[in-house]
Amino acid sequence: MNGEETILVTGAYGFLGRAVVSALEARGCRHIVKVRSREYDLTRETEVERLFEAHKPATVFHLAGLVGGILVNKERPADFFLQNLLMGTFMLHHSWKNGARKFIAAGAGCGYPLAAPLPLEEKDFWAGMPQPESAPYSLAKRILAIQSEAYERQHGFHSIICIPGNLYGPWDNFNLHDAHVVPALVRKFVEATDGDLPEVEVWGSGRPTRDYVFSMDVAEGMLLAADKYESSQVVNISSGVESSVKEVCSHLVDITGYRGRIRWNVDRPEGQARRCFDLSKARRDLGFEPRTSLREGLEKTVAWYRANLTNPALRR
Repeated sequence: MNGEETILVTGAYGFLGRAVVSALEARGCRHIVKVRSREYDLTRETEVERLFEAHKPATVFHLAGLVGGILVNKERPADFFLQNLLMGTFMLHHSWKNGARKFIAAGAGCGYPLAAPLPLEEKDFWAGMPQPESAPYSLAKRILAIQSEAYERQHGFHSIICIPGNLYGPWDNFNLHDAHVVPALVRKFVEATDGDLPEVEVWGSGRPTRDYVFSMDVAEGMLLAADKYESSQVVNISSGVESSVKEVCSHLVDITGYRGRIRWNVDRPEGQARRCFDLSKARRDLGFEPRTSLREGLEKTVAWYRANLTNPALRR
């Protein structure tokens, strides 16, 4: 990528999209097309055609998607499957059709098979079914890897599917109904601290582990993938560190200064027991190394959330 080429970013106003745009701007990229859902409905092929006709990008970062936590995935599985499948399929196809040089997309870490050995390696991506609660979403995203391989074999078109761990950071979705675990906990602990509440309810036992990764680290990894890969690839971009929900809560207690108690609601869903990612491929091929520890990332996220408490979008 260079400062003169046109780079298109779908989901540019989502939290990963904002991180990628920020990383591109820091590199001196001046022609960034930031796609909003209200301007283009990417689930409609005619809208995707209109987007490419208007901008003719050289590089495409596809970061748009319908995403959410366990509860909303269980409530709306058909929406999560159809919208993500259509967006990914149309965006990759029309990237190739309109002469883009490269397509980079965010996959889904929950797309790995539930029984795959840990840490998760790219070679095991298709070795079984994923976690049932999020399978409609994660399998729709996983299909991108098949499409990526097919378009390279038939058309010689290069696309990279980056598989992040549990993303978190500024501009995340802090809506408690459909947020992922870290933004939900950040909001709960900030509100409990500021409101001097006696307890914070946390879903599950606190024992499940995830590979939490700061959004700017994933953005940097995706830019490295765009720069260095000249073939279609699936690559993990995460922290490589396994941390429990209890560890996240312990950090948030310290960061927010919360003095109440935590109530572990074991009647609520908590997802699969463990998940962490092998970063050998990203380190070897891209020179990727995550820069942000969990503690530092949580500090930055809490600080950002506190600074933006007056934003109505965060108070849903």
